[in-house]
Amino acid sequence: MIIQLLFVLTAIIVGARLGGIGLGVMGGVGLSILVFAFGLEPTSPPIDVMLMIAAVISAAGAMQAAGGLDYLVHLAERLLRKNPSQVTILSPLVTYFFTFIAGTGHVAYSVLPVIAEVATETKIRPERPLGIAVIASQQAITASPISAATVALLGMFAGMDISLFDILKVTIPATLIGVLVGAFFSKRVGKELEEDPEYQRRLAAGMLDKSNVKSAVVHNEAHARTSVILFVLSTVLIVLFGSIPSMRPSFDGKMVDMPYIIEMLMLSTAAIIMLVTRTSGIEACKGNVFNAGMQAVIAIFGIAWMGDTFINGNIDTLTGSIEGVVRDMPWLFGLALFIMSILLYSQAATVRAIMPLGLALGLSPWMLIALFPAVNGYFFIPNYPTIVAAINFDRTGSTHIGKWILNHSFMKPGIIATVVAIAVGLLLIQIYK
Repeated sequence: MIIQLLFVLTAIIVGARLGGIGLGVMGGVGLSILVFAFGLEPTSPPIDVMLMIAAVISAAGAMQAAGGLDYLVHLAERLLRKNPSQVTILSPLVTYFFTFIAGTGHVAYSVLPVIAEVATETKIRPERPLGIAVIASQQAITASPISAATVALLGMFAGMDISLFDILKVTIPATLIGVLVGAFFSKRVGKELEEDPEYQRRLAAGMLDKSNVKSAVVHNEAHARTSVILFVLSTVLIVLFGSIPSMRPSFDGKMVDMPYIIEMLMLSTAAIIMLVTRTSGIEACKGNVFNAGMQAVIAIFGIAWMGDTFINGNIDTLTGSIEGVVRDMPWLFGLALFIMSILLYSQAATVRAIMPLGLALGLSPWMLIALFPAVNGYFFIPNYPTIVAAINFDRTGSTHIGKWILNHSFMKPGIIATVVAIAVGLLLIQIYK
């Protein structure tokens, strides 16, 4: 089993270094080794999760192509510029909301340069709002009803007495409180901007004279607004169907499963957006939302299939060796989720690869929901695209990667937001369950 685990970890590490679809295809390599070299029986690939994600990103891509995200960025810019002194508190709320609506943290790219410029103009250290804004865009993944990670977690609980609303009523307040605590902490991060040596050097060198940031342009505000409204309405319907099972159609006494509901609603939403706003289906495939979503589909395809096969083939050994420890100290499983998310660079892939082990170890679904924010650990190593983008957008140089790599601008707000979110989640499940 240890040798198998080494191959699994090697596939994950190499896949993460390849980037893009690398994680998924290396999962296929690891799966092939487990099956052909070690004789493990392959489990079924996670088709339902993949199809749900594909449907969601189809709708999100259509909304982006119709100008919906540009419209949201325009509104966010107006909010930040009207309240520049509160940029450190408002910025993470904006990126949290963007991710919550779209289901992917990559939508934060559009607003990060605005955050950096508003902070610079107000003489607030940009590291403060940028650091927690990036973390908020990650935390919201585990609160969004349509994110790949939440969809994957919901799929795992099929057949259990756990609804989508049960997940959200824990993760939304938990992650939101975690982000706000991180934001208030961030207000004290680093020196004041005008006292920062790097800022003074760049100012003296004339590197801060002009801003290249352009305001978001909405070419057809009516179409953009319509796409956002349709997408939000579809998301609300998903939450309602997932929270009130009696709303779902029944056939021969059996209700339609939530994966089918999500797929039908989101595919229909994509079609309606394109028809109403006259948006090309080709354009819907060109945005960064669709691109990031398809990478998540491929990642889950390979990594989750490999992880399921490894766990299923070694379930007796795994449960026999660590079951008692995890039951006595369930936070250790949260630590495992955090570490694996660092390696996998994907909340959804972490959920599908590791969460089934939690169920096999006897952890309750409620405990797994409380530990869910632990999958947001990929800020730990500062090379995720949104992190790199935030560093590049900060013209003052205050947002940085430290001398020792791990002492970067996102570490403290990330740790604080994650720990607080898990702590609040653990408290909430004592009330709800």
